[in-house]
Amino acid sequence: MGMMDGLLNNAAPLILAGLGALLSELSGALGIFVEGFMISGAFFSWVFAAWTGSAFWGTLLSASCAGFVGWALARYVRLSGANPFIAGLAFNLAASGLTLSLSAVWFGTKGVLLNPGIRIPAQSSFTALAFACVIIAAFAINRTVPGLRLRASGLAPEAAAGKGIHPGLYREVAWALAAFLAALAGAALTFRVGAYAPGGIAGRGWIALALVYLGFRRVWGVALAAIVFSFVERVGFGIQGLGALPATALLGLPSALALLLYSVSMFLKKKKSGLQKTP
Repeated sequence: MGMMDGLLNNAAPLILAGLGALLSELSGALGIFVEGFMISGAFFSWVFAAWTGSAFWGTLLSASCAGFVGWALARYVRLSGANPFIAGLAFNLAASGLTLSLSAVWFGTKGVLLNPGIRIPAQSSFTALAFACVIIAAFAINRTVPGLRLRASGLAPEAAAGKGIHPGLYREVAWALAAFLAALAGAALTFRVGAYAPGGIAGRGWIALALVYLGFRRVWGVALAAIVFSFVERVGFGIQGLGALPATALLGLPSALALLLYSVSMFLKKKKSGLQKTP
């Protein structure tokens, strides 16, 4: 039971980030910015927790600010006609540089930030939050009118606009929610370690993007893919302890698995499509 709890706790940040990436994907744009909001969420959740003396308020303030910035980024892209991919990539770079600069100015270091006065929340709280978000997202996307309109906006924006739906507005909401969830994921990683560590995200924002396709663009599929990744990561740590493989190979294991599973999923999708076309 303890092993299963550890597996789910480890998967919680990926589930949250993966859900955010899924919402962005359903709105019609790849959520490149997820990595940047995870980085900023990891940093500002710790900063706000230190200022307020509460991990809860630190996490909530950080995620709320991220949601506003995500909405503003989507609004900027819509009004300016900027490329969503380039805008998201630029935000990732800005988030990485900004957090390092602010850390140096506010705390005099670009390294690890410690604060014994912060009461670290139990990881099970983030796990419960992650699965609550999964249930809510599955219901909202598949069973509510706004969820169906979000999917329509991403699949056929012109047709949706002809029905009176505003795809741009739905994308703004989707990006705001995606940023909020990504910041929660960053906070979960920070409080799991019990300190803010630069580079602690370790590319999990990019893995979250892969989860969208590995989960076949479905909420429960994304959650299951996140659990699989968590399991592989734990296996990798176990192998590293035995010294059976070099550390560099183990670091690339999750990415290799993502590529493998993505290739398999695309093959199965094409095969299913071919069978449907066969008279």
